[in-house]
Amino acid sequence: MAKSDPNTAEPAEVRSHFIREKIEADVRAGKHGGRVVTRFPPEPNGYLHIGHATSINLNFGMAAAFPGGICNLRFDDTNPEAEDVEYVDAIQQDIRWLGFDWGDRRYFASDYFQQLFDFAIRLIEKDLAFVDSSSLEEIRKQRGNFYEPGTESPHRGRSIGENLDLFRRMRAGEFADGAHVLRAKIDMQSPDLNLRDPIMYRIRKVHHHRTGDEWPIYPMYDFAHGLSDAIESVTHSLCSLEFVDHRPLYDWYLEACETEARPEQTEFARLNLNYTVLSKRRLLQLVEERHVSGWDDPRMPTLCGIRRRGYPPEAILQFCDEVGITKRDSVVDIGLLEHFVRDALNFGAPRAMGVLRPLKVVIENFPEGRVEELDAPFHPNDPSFGSRKLPLSRVVYVERDDFMEEPAKKWFRLAPGSEVRLRYACLITCTDVIKDPKSGEVVELRCTWDPDSLGGAPADGRKVRGTLHWVSAEHAVEAEVRLYDRLFKEENPSAGGGDFLASLNPDSLEVLSGCQVEPSLASAQSGDRMQLERIGYFCVDRASASAGKLVLNRTVGLRDTWAKEAKRASS
Repeated sequence: MAKSDPNTAEPAEVRSHFIREKIEADVRAGKHGGRVVTRFPPEPNGYLHIGHATSINLNFGMAAAFPGGICNLRFDDTNPEAEDVEYVDAIQQDIRWLGFDWGDRRYFASDYFQQLFDFAIRLIEKDLAFVDSSSLEEIRKQRGNFYEPGTESPHRGRSIGENLDLFRRMRAGEFADGAHVLRAKIDMQSPDLNLRDPIMYRIRKVHHHRTGDEWPIYPMYDFAHGLSDAIESVTHSLCSLEFVDHRPLYDWYLEACETEARPEQTEFARLNLNYTVLSKRRLLQLVEERHVSGWDDPRMPTLCGIRRRGYPPEAILQFCDEVGITKRDSVVDIGLLEHFVRDALNFGAPRAMGVLRPLKVVIENFPEGRVEELDAPFHPNDPSFGSRKLPLSRVVYVERDDFMEEPAKKWFRLAPGSEVRLRYACLITCTDVIKDPKSGEVVELRCTWDPDSLGGAPADGRKVRGTLHWVSAEHAVEAEVRLYDRLFKEENPSAGGGDFLASLNPDSLEVLSGCQVEPSLASAQSGDRMQLERIGYFCVDRASASAGKLVLNRTVGLRDTWAKEAKRASS
């Protein structure tokens, strides 16, 4: 096949925004020694989705924007019950696909379990942490709410010596799950619920994907996250807005533990798309209840899903750059993402012809056995893509939708007696229509061709307005084509907190068999992208190898049909 898009992309140019301006000011002032160290800290408990691309682009982009800047990849693996090495591998693949690399700066929170344990010991020794033997239900009641202050645990007054003994015995695995927790001793009267003696450690005798059974206790995310940043000397901890209420606790742990490095947490709005859900819990539900075929189902907003669908990584980065970094949550039209996908594929995808719903056409005055080899460019505007040979023979396939027996007004495609152009080939005229005697369905068209029009305009200069795509029946490659559309039919599937599954689009996938494509696609490999002329952009699915046939996924149509339908519905 012809030249294909690269599978990696250069990071999009970073636009100015409030986070960049803050980091620029810090560098000018010599804060953090003028260094810029960011981190992307995914939890390995699921697959990354399009929303994570914003954070990836931001963290790696900010590091790249400043001389000597670095971005760490750190897996916050403090909840072994939900984590798996499968997710670790998938996350790394997704980040590399977007065009970023962390070099040798890959870390895990589990790398720091001993240091985090030592920080906890330090807080106990400073009488800033205690072992609580209350149940989780009792601790929830003790916290109070926004209208009622918290109440202190009856175990809050334990001596430093008793707390040290109990916590070390927790570490030694002497107690059952849930018997004790370690809590920070802050302020149960604080108006900030996160500062009402939050839990730091809990007992979980669960196998960890990296540390095995070494640790029967695990730190809570809020405790581990900021201290891991400090251990790595991160300067700017960039988080989504959901963590803004946790910032005082983030700072409290750094101050109380007297860390040498003092990273700063700054929050930004996370990405929200219409016609999409980006909740890990809901995405997991879609997979487990088999509403989709898996995490990499091309209808999923996961990065592996959109990669399988054929989205180019450069389109994702351009989209992230266009949306920008803001302080307020908002909903972005998915049509904007599709615009950047079309734009990238328009320049980067070779062309081919394929017929999804074939209608047989016999060119009666085309000699039996004759084959004309026609030259056609792989890309109309980029000669570097080269060209391909299109064989023309007596029998061709055209799209069934390109024929109308009783043509409507301004119908310029095939109809009885009408003349059309076969793209790159010649002019044909429909002379007869063959129907199935039982069903009455059109099964074949009989046509004639103008030999003088081969490869160009007719000799007499007559104008023909209709141009059709086609394939030679003798040389065509059979394919299965999967027409993917938006997974949800409602703009906000999660509106009102109701059943988001009720918004599933029943027409989000249509599988067509017996499709016919030009022979240049016979050697297409998994992941190759192309434009099927007049139809849309497609890519070769990885199922092609196991299916023993060409399987194409529709990436996106040539134009935004959803916008047209929405406009029609509102008028």
